[in-house]
Amino acid sequence: MRRAANRLERWAWPALALLLLLAIPAAADTFRLGLFGKYLCFAFCAVGLVLAWGYGGILSLGQGIFFGLGSYMMAMFMKLEATSADPAAAVFGAGGPPVPDFMTWNSIETLPWWWAPFQHVSFTLVAILIVPAALAFVLAYANFRKRVGGVYFSIVTLALAAIASILIIGQQGYTGGINGITNLPTFMGYSVQSDLAVQILYYLSACLLLAALLAGRFILRSRLGRVLVAIRDREDRVRFSGYNPALFKAFIFAVAALLSSIGGALFTLQVGLASPSICGIVPSIEMVIYAAVGGRLSLVGAVYGALLIGVAKSYLSEHFVGIWVYMVGSLFILVPMFLPAGLAGLLDRLASNEGDAS
Repeated sequence: MRRAANRLERWAWPALALLLLLAIPAAADTFRLGLFGKYLCFAFCAVGLVLAWGYGGILSLGQGIFFGLGSYMMAMFMKLEATSADPAAAVFGAGGPPVPDFMTWNSIETLPWWWAPFQHVSFTLVAILIVPAALAFVLAYANFRKRVGGVYFSIVTLALAAIASILIIGQQGYTGGINGITNLPTFMGYSVQSDLAVQILYYLSACLLLAALLAGRFILRSRLGRVLVAIRDREDRVRFSGYNPALFKAFIFAVAALLSSIGGALFTLQVGLASPSICGIVPSIEMVIYAAVGGRLSLVGAVYGALLIGVAKSYLSEHFVGIWVYMVGSLFILVPMFLPAGLAGLLDRLASNEGDAS
């Protein structure tokens, strides 16, 4: 039976690659392809949560923080690029770099020092990869070193997600406030709004997501993955064996933050804005639901879960305008209730039936 489940799991990987790279682009028009590209951005968060929650035992309710960091850092570069390309904006620079429009509306005439490095694409890309991961590692290690874990760590991340959203809204002059950072038409001089750009960004998201899945699979099959599972199941025994569980848990939490940040950066490229609404509590909990629906022990299942929920939200909101929110909420409840192992649990059921038949 286990061999049958492994065989079905192996088939799920190439099936996902074919779905993302061939089936969806062939069947979807430009608008729908853009929607699927956005679903894939959130799939990065779901994959990271499978690593951190499913195998590391770390339930984070604040992945929106790192998704938002990646989104805002990409938006900062794109906004400065758009401002520099606008001759009218240069007069507000007070002799220095041009200042974004929302800053001038709030009487800020000089570009803040922490905005200035984001004029360079190389710095932006490095920051997207390093800053959220480093922040996550420090946050997690400080908590796990003091033996703060389980539901208490979940509450900490939930509170931080709320704080991040409030902070962004409160610092309107520097972050755009409730409106976020908008009007981001180009990246390195190329339009991100054309039909060709939608296709390129979709394929970029799909390829990076598949690469993330392979990296996650490598981690789980390595010694690190085995130690993570041991820590999740019997942390005290692992500690007595000479390992430092806090270090391992902080590392895998940083990996999950890195994936969320990449998803956030791709999201901004595709939607052309960064908003505080993607940093708060609601999107963070939705990301957990993506992983739960797909199966919190299945990397590939997390992607299927994100796609399923994304498609369901779009379809229901278009055809059941008045009640679609309740229908999506019911989906969030019913799927984990009847499929506690998520969509990946169906593989085990199929394997069980195949084993019984043989």
